[in-house]
Amino acid sequence: MSSPDTNDPTGTTTVHAAGCVLWRRSPIDGELEICLVHRPKYDDWSHPKGKLKRGEDALAGALREVEEETGYEATPGARLSTVRYVANGRPKQVRYWAAEAAAGSFTPNTEVDRILWLPPTAARNRLTQLRDRALIDDLLAALHLA
Repeated sequence: MSSPDTNDPTGTTTVHAAGCVLWRRSPIDGELEICLVHRPKYDDWSHPKGKLKRGEDALAGALREVEEETGYEATPGARLSTVRYVANGRPKQVRYWAAEAAAGSFTPNTEVDRILWLPPTAARNRLTQLRDRALIDDLLAALHLA
């Protein structure tokens, strides 16, 4: 079990979050598509992710965030990289998994107003943060497409 905040050796509280690189096969041509979410608060494109609730398992939190942000249930796959960075002056750690989209449909909300399903190269180019781009390579390797 993880907790949303823990102290690192320097005494700084680390924010723990989790997310998924959500993918599907295109209903049109069967090619791989990756889901990106647009967050109007930050005007950015990213993978679905969010802070863990106190005591929440990281994978359960990742799947919850996918459903909350995209409207899709997801089948978890391989564990991907952990991304670490500083957000609002605090260290943040986001654990990611590959996840295949299952049933669902997107409804815009205050946190996420748009999603896009894009081929890997287009998704990589659309991501706002450079640190998120390597996760696409992780996904392709996990799916044996790299």
